[in-house]
Amino acid sequence: MATADVLVRQPRWKWHVRGTWSAREDRVPSTVWLGILWVGMIGGFGTDIPHFVHLNPPASIWVHVHAAVFTGWMLLLTAQVLLVVKDRVALHRKMGWFLAGWACLMAVMGPVGVVAAVLRAVRLHGPFPYPFIATHAADLGGFLVLLAVGIALRKNAAAHKRLMILSTVCLADPGFNRLIGAFEKWLPEPQSALPWFFSVFYGNLLIIGLMLGWDWWKGRLVRAHVLASAGAVAVFYVAAVMEFWEPWKALTLEWVKGWMRIWG
Repeated sequence: MATADVLVRQPRWKWHVRGTWSAREDRVPSTVWLGILWVGMIGGFGTDIPHFVHLNPPASIWVHVHAAVFTGWMLLLTAQVLLVVKDRVALHRKMGWFLAGWACLMAVMGPVGVVAAVLRAVRLHGPFPYPFIATHAADLGGFLVLLAVGIALRKNAAAHKRLMILSTVCLADPGFNRLIGAFEKWLPEPQSALPWFFSVFYGNLLIIGLMLGWDWWKGRLVRAHVLASAGAVAVFYVAAVMEFWEPWKALTLEWVKGWMRIWG
């Protein structure tokens, strides 16, 4: 009874460096967060498939490779979560380094896919500023940095699980943006950084908020996770500010012209 009273009285805002609870108790929440990520990805990209397959001219083969590599990551991450749920922790650890190598492949294919898609648009419409590069950089950069931190904290189970999910949350906005694409004609075009920030990153913010809210409710806020979440949100907002910064627009126009000269 005394132990139960201590747990009830424990402040919900308390930060933990390590989990003081059974690692098994994090398995269901991790599965839920992963499931929400899948909803955004399948719902968003699923609704975009009819448009994508009828592109004329068709998308570059590099865009298809990009899509396959990033889908592969979601499948691998799902396998890792399910291995832990099924108590196959030893196999989970062995696969971890394969996932680290796969992330290196994503670090290459992320920019390749972006450049290939932009060059297709340039061939159709001519060079244009592309300040959205900042969002691509925030997504992929946040993913790689938080993944590296998560791997470094692999002996801290509570922090490791949260950071591995959070790293992939950084990649959530392309799917969630497509998910609401059908409603764009009823939504006003954002004209400043703050509304643009919420319209583009709402899916990322939703999952981050749910993860932190659940941990707060359970009194399990993990310091590394809280700091990483705050850092990710800050980077997303910087990307939103860059979208409207004229010097950045001018710079991206020169980059697009350079890509066209080299690969166009």
